[in-house]
Amino acid sequence: MILRFIKKNVVLTVAFFAALITVFFVPPDEEYLQYFDYKTLTCLFCVLAVVCALKNINFFYELARRAVEQFKTTRVCILVLVYITFLGSMLIANDMALLTFLPLGFLVLSTTSKKRYMAICFILQNIAANLGGMVTPFGNPQNLYLYTKFNIPTGEFVSIMLPPFLIAIALITVCCLFIKSEPLVMEGEPVHLDPRRTVLYLALFALAIIIVFRVIPFWVGLIVVPVVLFFADRKALAMVDYPLLLTFVCFFVFSGNLARIDAVQEFFSWLLSKSTLLVSELCCQFISNVPSSILLSQFTDNYADLLLGVNIGGCGTLIASLASLITFREYTKDNPGHTGSYIRLFSIFNFGFLIVLTAAMILIRGSL
Repeated sequence: MILRFIKKNVVLTVAFFAALITVFFVPPDEEYLQYFDYKTLTCLFCVLAVVCALKNINFFYELARRAVEQFKTTRVCILVLVYITFLGSMLIANDMALLTFLPLGFLVLSTTSKKRYMAICFILQNIAANLGGMVTPFGNPQNLYLYTKFNIPTGEFVSIMLPPFLIAIALITVCCLFIKSEPLVMEGEPVHLDPRRTVLYLALFALAIIIVFRVIPFWVGLIVVPVVLFFADRKALAMVDYPLLLTFVCFFVFSGNLARIDAVQEFFSWLLSKSTLLVSELCCQFISNVPSSILLSQFTDNYADLLLGVNIGGCGTLIASLASLITFREYTKDNPGHTGSYIRLFSIFNFGFLIVLTAAMILIRGSL
């Protein structure tokens, strides 16, 4: 049971032991309470809980299904699936977008005898989830954290992330256009949504978004969302990705402790002064983008390049983003004999996007 938990929550396990190691260097004291960004944790919990409730009434599935069934070829269908994931990550976060729409991609391709396109479909959905969510403060967990920590104005946030966002759209579209166009017939029955629950959950989702944009205090959501879902859908509360929340807690401790070690602080401050963009991208390749954002934010005030780095850096290795690990798990679950070919194709596309977007940002911003 323990091994199963570790395999399913690799990032959390690493975060826990990383935090534990730093405790030996910085024993627990009152300053630990200042490590945690309570607003980020609350906003993330509210968004995840409401998304789970909407998922339980098949809201996203029906929304996507109605869009997909309008198209009759493999190329356009995959393009729609990728775009839905891209747009979904802007609203419900990248990992939830993948957990919601990857099963739809599997259903469409498996029920129409097009499973040979599943690897490229999943990979492009993964890239779309990582890069689509970067334009909104709540699209990626690292965005929510940095947006809150540095109190970034919403307009400035969007202006920073819009150029790579638009380039990503263009690149993803071009990749989809190279997919062979074949006739496609989708099977499956429509889902009938409960009108009252749909309206209620959309209202809660609007509340969560309003909290993210600092219109009302975050503690309001911490009271309203759990209370409403306790009576409306307790299952949604149980489905929240608590390991993700715990991962944040562990990395808050890890990064907070490191920031109090003089040698570490001097090293990272020096390193980030050379190139915040490239250092943050490189860091993502080894410890993923969420922990990278928490760690590196302790040593730089250059939040613009840090934002770009931890978002673009989600492309690259399989562990550069939690979303990539989710996609890999979902693909290998149904295609156990194709792991090697998937990783090769995944690496080609992801490092391709990483290189192009990095070069574009260096040219646009005029410096490393």
